[in-house]
Amino acid sequence: MRKSKNIRHHIPPSAAGAIARLAYARAQREGVDADTLLHKAGLSREQVDNPDSRLQVKNQIKFLDLVAAAVNDDLLGFHLSLDFDLRAAGLLYYVVASSDTLEEALRRGARCSSIVNESIRIKVRARRRINFVFEHVGIVRRSDQHQIEFWVAALIRACRLITNRHVAADCITFAHRRKATPELRKFFGSKLVFGAHMDEVKFSRSIRNIAVVFSDPYLNKLLVEYCEEALAGRPVQSSFGTGVENTIALLLPHGEARMKEVARKLGVSPKTLARRLASEGLTFGGLLREVRIHLANRHLADKELSISKIAWLLGYQHVSAFTSAFKRWTGRGPRVARREAR
Repeated sequence: MRKSKNIRHHIPPSAAGAIARLAYARAQREGVDADTLLHKAGLSREQVDNPDSRLQVKNQIKFLDLVAAAVNDDLLGFHLSLDFDLRAAGLLYYVVASSDTLEEALRRGARCSSIVNESIRIKVRARRRINFVFEHVGIVRRSDQHQIEFWVAALIRACRLITNRHVAADCITFAHRRKATPELRKFFGSKLVFGAHMDEVKFSRSIRNIAVVFSDPYLNKLLVEYCEEALAGRPVQSSFGTGVENTIALLLPHGEARMKEVARKLGVSPKTLARRLASEGLTFGGLLREVRIHLANRHLADKELSISKIAWLLGYQHVSAFTSAFKRWTGRGPRVARREAR
């Protein structure tokens, strides 16, 4: 037990907290009242100034959205990732950087990733490709854009840094919607798909034996032991309702966000789904409505999305059905809401 207490001192605060601190610095550089934005996001200056303070992920995500709007940077998370010193991830970075091959580094990085970010679980699936899958834990995926773009860019940067090669994935998919800008395409050098079923980085199997430049098997063995010990004492924090919301958001554009289908995706019966939601004070219909309202407002802010496309993305076959629903939610039509937002 004594060893476990010492290990904790080698583990940095949440890297997601580092993202918020980078965003705060960016806002200050551009003359934005960053303290007011912190307050709106439920955070404080004291938390930002203290590097050992762990910030709540949902508050950080809100803060990133506020800063992105204030500095007019829709690629804020991506841009912050380019400025991020990967060594600040501490134990996680050095486990990856001391591995023997890139595939080994990816697998060990996925295993240890929750040490620095408890809100994202990473899985590696090796079939025809080596796929790196990001899964949100305890937070609603639909609210996250900048954090996930930060992490995917950091992953690619890490691959290139530890191998000293310009590694590129075959394909990268994101669950949120946006246009693949030239800047994103140039950096990733991969096929980019937005509005996909999941957040995933797909590597060719040819990367398996790419050597890591500073491989150190003795150091790696020691660090992996530290990681395993740290993970053993870390409770899993999740919510069934959050999992239902994330599943609904992914199924909506395909018109499949029905209770039976969501239950099937989660591996439970519809009755069990309803019972577990009720234990958290939730209902399936209520969650479906919340997801649609949130996504409707987000999509309406995108001037390149037509009202008919937004209706389809929310699972409506006809624009009139979406319009009627939006009026029930907000008391006004979607076109009026779009004009007011602009």
